[in-house]
Amino acid sequence: MSSAGDSGAGGFLSEKKTQPEGRSWLPWIIAGAVVVVVLGLILVSSHRERAAQRAENASQAPDPYAGQLSIGNLQMSEATNFAGGKVTYVDGTITNKGDKTVTGVNVVVTFKNDIGEPPQKIPMPLRLIRTREPYVDIEPVSAEPLKPGETHEFRLIFDHVSPTWNRQYPAVEATHIQTR
Repeated sequence: MSSAGDSGAGGFLSEKKTQPEGRSWLPWIIAGAVVVVVLGLILVSSHRERAAQRAENASQAPDPYAGQLSIGNLQMSEATNFAGGKVTYVDGTITNKGDKTVTGVNVVVTFKNDIGEPPQKIPMPLRLIRTREPYVDIEPVSAEPLKPGETHEFRLIFDHVSPTWNRQYPAVEATHIQTR
């Protein structure tokens, strides 16, 4: 008679001799391939960003006519937009001291900080103030070109300024000027 613990009969509690399963390397290979692809995409993306930044910095070199434009009388204000965010305004004047009519101005506005991080540089087209009442209305320079000797008021609008900004007036530099 065989007992319940006897493994000779192949009963319920009997041990089966099985070969150990080989480890499947496929999941590890797939995971490794995914990591390599993600790292490759990150490297390509960062390379493109650096190339775009270099191109942007090169294109922001001051225009030769920039010396004929005087930007001054800067004033700043802030307001809350409908979504509850903060909007920063930089108002000022631009004077054409040259002999050409200016039909477009692109500027770079630099917000500096005191913690050693690179400043926030924002390229944008300059917009002239057309009316102030009942609200400030702005238009591109091409709508009312800046003739030699003329001065116009302008407004720059920023939806986001870095929280590390040192709260000082930003630098406003004309980088690309269109003339006729």
